[in-house]
Amino acid sequence: MNTSNINKRAFQKTFTQLINITKATCTVKAQGASYEEMALVDGRPAQVVKIVGDEVTLQIFKGTNGIATNAEVQFLGHAPMLKVGDELIGRFFNAYGEPIDGRPEIDGIEREIGGPAVNPVRREQPSELIATGIAGIDLNNTLVSGQKIPFFADPDQPYNQVMADVALRAKVDKIILGGMGMLYDDFLYYKNLFDNAGALDKIISFINTTNDPAVERILIPDMALTAAEYFAIDKNEKVLVLLTDMTLFCDALAIVSNRMDQIPSKDFMPGTLYSELAKRYEKAVQFPSGGSITILAVTTLSSGDITHAIPDNTGYITEGQLFLKRDTDIAKVIVDPFRSLSRLKQLVIGKKTRADHPQVMNACIRLYSDAANSKTKLENGFDLTDYDQRCLKFAKEYSNHLLAIDVNESINEMLEKAWQLFKEFFGKHEVGIKQEFVDQYWKE
Repeated sequence: MNTSNINKRAFQKTFTQLINITKATCTVKAQGASYEEMALVDGRPAQVVKIVGDEVTLQIFKGTNGIATNAEVQFLGHAPMLKVGDELIGRFFNAYGEPIDGRPEIDGIEREIGGPAVNPVRREQPSELIATGIAGIDLNNTLVSGQKIPFFADPDQPYNQVMADVALRAKVDKIILGGMGMLYDDFLYYKNLFDNAGALDKIISFINTTNDPAVERILIPDMALTAAEYFAIDKNEKVLVLLTDMTLFCDALAIVSNRMDQIPSKDFMPGTLYSELAKRYEKAVQFPSGGSITILAVTTLSSGDITHAIPDNTGYITEGQLFLKRDTDIAKVIVDPFRSLSRLKQLVIGKKTRADHPQVMNACIRLYSDAANSKTKLENGFDLTDYDQRCLKFAKEYSNHLLAIDVNESINEMLEKAWQLFKEFFGKHEVGIKQEFVDQYWKE
């Protein structure tokens, strides 16, 4: 939607009888409005969220402060729109699809945002590897085209750095960033990083900062996914959508729900939370024609609470999760191998990667688990065996060189490094890998 040109349009319906105003919504007596239709309330962008008889409730994205009961409500006759086209590439937009990078508006085809997900009969089973250069993902929880998977992270963890690294390293045709509730410094971080890396030729960004109204965050995922559908369907390209932070998106849903006096569900979230999340995540798809939409999102946790309604509902929808964790032994943030999971990785590891990949991955995690047991013994004052000592040394090197988020290597380099660690700390009989792979990759 381009609000700067709205006043130039001929409005289909105009009403002035407002009967209720809250901090985020207003209710007007009107006929002929439709659900999710856009409107202007006293010149401010709004969207229909509820219709009961002739009473239409609209959420006003910029808030209701100063709106009078006789304010004009002008219905636009369509859902939110985004102009799509190749001119999107390299640009930064707000929640309405308006440029925020100081450059002109784009020309393109107008598309409604927030449409239905792709019919299952048009989908193909995900089968293409998306390499990110981060070993905690590529080695242990490989990302597959058409997959939907979240990062679970504490608010103080560097998830923006991880997402930016993925954007720069991922082997895809287009990267679309949807930023919700970003600090302005984080927005500048993304903007400067993409510009300095010369990567703007494949990146499109939709940004809502902390200076923007919180309710506008609701539009960001749909804007990003509408742009993704253009490149995946119309252009048959592999598109990776990065969404951060979906917790703030859910908080925006709760703001509107609570101010409409709807009865909240668990953790004060709206009862529609699951369907709202699924509506966005289910846009992930791989098409038979070759195009795909892969969604990698951030969900920040409140005090690490994985049982909160937002991560809990997210886990039922997505195909796994990636956990960020601070490893105090190496003073770095790692992708936790115990709590992370990619349910689709078996479709590509050992098939689109080297044949030893599954065996190496399993051996690394088993030895890392043995190290965790050894650490528990140490903390409880038990004597450590020679194997315990070697496991602890392996775990430290494994975390530092393969799990840390600052690792940037190809999958083959990751596998070779793992074999080096096996050889440094263990005997051939201790790693539990098939003899054919030991013979091929255990280099004396």
